[in-house]
Amino acid sequence: MSGNQRLLSLDFFRGITIAAMILVNNPGSWSHVYPPFLHSHWHGWTFTDLIFPFFLFIVGVSISLALSSKKADEGPSKDLYAKILRRTFILFCLGLFLNGFPFFDIATIRIPGVLQRIAVCYLFSSLIFLHFNIRGQAIWALALMLIYWAVMVWAPVDGIGAGAYERGQNFSAWLDNLLLNGHMWVQTKTWDPEGVFSTLPAISTTLIGVLTGHLLRRDIQPLEKTAIMLVAGSLAIAIAMVWAHWLPINKSLWTSSYALLMSGMALAFLGISYYLIDIKGWRKGIQPFRVYGMNAITVFVLSGIVGRLLYLIKWQSAGEIITLKQWLMDSLFLGWLSPINASLAYALFFVFISYLAMYYLYKKQMFITI
Repeated sequence: MSGNQRLLSLDFFRGITIAAMILVNNPGSWSHVYPPFLHSHWHGWTFTDLIFPFFLFIVGVSISLALSSKKADEGPSKDLYAKILRRTFILFCLGLFLNGFPFFDIATIRIPGVLQRIAVCYLFSSLIFLHFNIRGQAIWALALMLIYWAVMVWAPVDGIGAGAYERGQNFSAWLDNLLLNGHMWVQTKTWDPEGVFSTLPAISTTLIGVLTGHLLRRDIQPLEKTAIMLVAGSLAIAIAMVWAHWLPINKSLWTSSYALLMSGMALAFLGISYYLIDIKGWRKGIQPFRVYGMNAITVFVLSGIVGRLLYLIKWQSAGEIITLKQWLMDSLFLGWLSPINASLAYALFFVFISYLAMYYLYKKQMFITI
């Protein structure tokens, strides 16, 4: 592909990923959710556990496609570093904003988060991309996964020992407590699913996306690119499943086996999408996801704000306090659906309303980039 040719399959992949992220983040009731739309309780994985690593993989592909020409033409420059740092800073601050909204209690605000991890992975992956060739980038991706594994296996933790992977009882949780005490996920308080140490294999996930971007830029037949993605994805999945016998697949810890498994699935999904959309020209049904993908960060931030407001806007009715979210559930869905199906219908409704907002921006050709 040429440097300025846009991959429709990548837009579709980004859009369907962010739509899925909004879907699983906004059920009508957390007490009534189909299991695939929840994260795995601990070890193992569900459909929901695909979403975040898919997005990091897409970030990596985008780094390669966006920065390759700049690296070739001018090499690393002050302006390029400034753009990377600016984007990192804005993403991280947006994540902090979402964590604090609307009360912004600095004393207890959660420091890690989804956008914060994207920011850190983007920063390190971009710097590695700029300063290392393809072989060096691959070595970094492998080395970070192996370093994570080695530390988790051999680094002793006071009162626990080495090689532990239990909830809140492992090296990653120990480091989170050391560095982020009082500023972690409110549901745990003792560890964070986007914590410090687990970011290492998350960077590897992004770098595998970077390597995939190199493949997409190569001057070879599109069918060959598809075959490489599918074969590489299958091998990554197979190796991860074997590795899981020693290092559990775990999203909350972002274990190296999890990072490799999800990267393999992302490769396979992109390979299939690339074949159908960019090679075969299949366009039916992809446009809504392209609309999502063109303003992915915008819709994620707005959905987070609106989702919070639906809990905060409340009033008294028949002697009890009712939130706007509960009123919508009662008025639109609970009257004719079972609780679990009403919860899913609400989530789909939320996705649809979010799409309408992004469609308005799309029609106005307003694409908010960072």
